[in-house]
Amino acid sequence: MPNPNKPLPAGQSSGDVKFQRTTEAPSRYSHLDEMSTEELLLGINAEDRLVPEAVAQTIPVITALVDGIVGRVRRGGRVFCLGAGTSGRLGVLDASEIPPTFGVRHLFIGLIAGGDGAIRQAVEGAEDDLEGGWRDLLAYHPVAEDTLVGIAASGTTPYVLGAIRSARAAGLLTAGITNNAGSPLAREAELAIVPQVGPEFVTGSTRMKSGTSAKLVLNMISTAVMIRLGHVKGSKMVDMQLSNRKLADRGTRMIMEETGITDYDKARELLFRHGSVRAAVEACTR
Repeated sequence: MPNPNKPLPAGQSSGDVKFQRTTEAPSRYSHLDEMSTEELLLGINAEDRLVPEAVAQTIPVITALVDGIVGRVRRGGRVFCLGAGTSGRLGVLDASEIPPTFGVRHLFIGLIAGGDGAIRQAVEGAEDDLEGGWRDLLAYHPVAEDTLVGIAASGTTPYVLGAIRSARAAGLLTAGITNNAGSPLAREAELAIVPQVGPEFVTGSTRMKSGTSAKLVLNMISTAVMIRLGHVKGSKMVDMQLSNRKLADRGTRMIMEETGITDYDKARELLFRHGSVRAAVEACTR
């Protein structure tokens, strides 16, 4: 049964920073192992509904980050999304979807503690390497126009904190996505995005609400940046890659809608001749 009156744990410290580690607070539910399947699912869903509102409270900070990224990208900058475990996987996932969706490569880059192998299987100890995040970033020759988004639900992951500190010292724009207000990451990043989603349904399982909030925030950042950079027309992904039949069909129908062409085969031929919806539409309207 829900127990919303359980107190948060006493203030915990990391270094000289004290904060309430809400990601480790006891669940508002007890006896999960005695619940029916439906009770479990209703409880998880009730907790999940808290996430969008928590994310909404962070929109002013996300706005500042998106505007900062757009200006830097226009001057040649890139965006690195860096984390460990679930947080790292979410950053890699979001970055990997930018090329097929918007047709732009090497702009959003995801890095995970332990390397690409850690996407599928945990690499023990990698997240505790204070120098590891910056070392991984150095392989991409970061410059001051780049942005580093560090992701750590706890806000204490050494791999992320070390990268944020070094990146900030090197002049990069730094942002942190964490679920613990007052955590080291929230204090050390220039822009702290802190969706306060509360205790997890399964105590400490930050792959749940915390992970969901990070996924939403990352989607918002990358999508808003790409729209601001001109890779969407109306609501259409006019620069998407034509990497499968579904996307080719979508692109063909976009061309028909934008140009008034009624012949599907003609629109498809234009799409493949010019290589993108944008180029095909521009060719028809010259």
